[in-house]
Amino acid sequence: MRKTCSLSRLASILAAATLLTACSIGPDSVRAGASQQPTASGGVMTLPLNSLRGLDAFTADLAAKRVVFVGETHDRLEHHLNQLEVLQKLHTIHPRIAIGVEWFQQPFQNVLDDYIAGRIDEAELIRRSEYYDRWRFDYRLYRPILDYARKHAIPVIALNLEAEITRTVGREGFDALDADQRARIPPESEIDRNDDAYRERLRQVFDQHPMKGRSFENFENVQLLWDEGMASRAAKFLNNHPDHTLVVFAGSGHIAYGDGIPKRVARRTGADFAIVLSSNDDRPDPQAADYLLFADPKPLPASGRLGVYLENADEGVIMKGFADQSGAKDAGLEEGDLIVGLDDSLVKSYADVKIHLQDKSPGDTVLVKVKRKNWLSQMKEHEAQVVLR
Repeated sequence: MRKTCSLSRLASILAAATLLTACSIGPDSVRAGASQQPTASGGVMTLPLNSLRGLDAFTADLAAKRVVFVGETHDRLEHHLNQLEVLQKLHTIHPRIAIGVEWFQQPFQNVLDDYIAGRIDEAELIRRSEYYDRWRFDYRLYRPILDYARKHAIPVIALNLEAEITRTVGREGFDALDADQRARIPPESEIDRNDDAYRERLRQVFDQHPMKGRSFENFENVQLLWDEGMASRAAKFLNNHPDHTLVVFAGSGHIAYGDGIPKRVARRTGADFAIVLSSNDDRPDPQAADYLLFADPKPLPASGRLGVYLENADEGVIMKGFADQSGAKDAGLEEGDLIVGLDDSLVKSYADVKIHLQDKSPGDTVLVKVKRKNWLSQMKEHEAQVVLR
């Protein structure tokens, strides 16, 4: 069952408690001006279960904002279902709504446009956006949102900078970008470096995950560029479409506390905004968001796997090795085999393999067509029925 808790509206929903819930929050969570206080036990403020408001109760609060930012942990299906529910409720109030997403990179906006307009299907969206090379998270996590957008002709805006730019800055800094790359990012003069709290959080992340040969300066530059780049893209849409509301779906690290994307959008547009985060933490930081959504974990159904390590090649996909439990190996396929077909589908890239298998289940059987070099180095075709694991 989904429970919702508005951190910025706690005073209006707290009541006398006899039943406690897992939505426990620190004593600083009730903001200045609160006229009521929650009950305290052992120094911890607790929110009674029977006082929780449903999402419907603060949809109007969200709808009053020009921009609503809804964070995610990328591989958590329940977070994306929360995003979908927020979108659906806002859409009923604002027919002119658009969705900004981190999941697609800016040069592929035309591909998203073609998908929303019905000119291409899902498989072509995945292939042409280079989704599995550039994002890699299971597409099924995002399918419900993209299906809803397509059904209702809701524009989807690719916010993310292309990986080639952020990768270069992360390794070598801004000076390594060529003129063409610099033309596709916000000018350095627009990058706000004056938020000490933002920098301190980045420092903590960097120190917890040291990267060999990488400096904190370049790490910070990437994060700033990432946030400013997505903010600039969102702001451009808002300024060009003054009659639209925008809901932004991105990783919670880009949204929490407002100092990643949100304040940088507001700086460019003057738009008011709200922040919604999904949480599985019993003690959330009340400063991180305006609203927290709680949901039970909901894993994706397991998809069937060949049990191989793959690498793109000119004419297909090469098997570079096998997992410990590999249906492909059990079926007699060999390391170095070039996959050129799955059932009746041609395979030209890793994306083709992912597309074909993403809705299949463990235990399903797939006909795998490969080319294999013989002792004369000639390519011979082989087929094998592989039971997916």
